[in-house]
Amino acid sequence: MKIRLVALSLALAGLAGAAYAAGTPDQEAACRPDVRKFCYKVPPGSGDDVYLSCLQAHRPRLSAACRRMLESNGV
Repeated sequence: MKIRLVALSLALAGLAGAAYAAGTPDQEAACRPDVRKFCYKVPPGSGDDVYLSCLQAHRPRLSAACRRMLESNGV
């Protein structure tokens, strides 16, 4: 699923500072601040579903840009 790769890349780039990027730069930029703010307790290596679940759990509090990115990817 495309959004899972995006969520994982956001987590890796946003939290670990890694250069790995499966999502587009725009997708990463849209949610990176939200991943840092809401998903910082997710242990590295937890899997892309965990990060996606974290974003979904905080959906009402996500930035407009991140919500739009999730919606545009069917999440």
